[in-house]
Amino acid sequence: MEIHADQELDVTGLHCPMPLLKAKLALNALAPAQVLKVVATDPGSERDFYAFVQQSRHQILDFEKNADTYSYWIRKG
Repeated sequence: MEIHADQELDVTGLHCPMPLLKAKLALNALAPAQVLKVVATDPGSERDFYAFVQQSRHQILDFEKNADTYSYWIRKG
């Protein structure tokens, strides 16, 4: 099943905490239930994004780890 992203955010090349901070700003601009796709290269982003959604109303719909990128599909709560 392909997840439709309402917005895509490329934070490749950025290091902690910038990927999460930029994702938070992008989520703030979305309407509830819209989906943000984030593509990151920072390995720490996996820990950061999962911790973030546990403390918020947002939800990670899907996560994909490739050789050099981490992709997240986050539904705004």
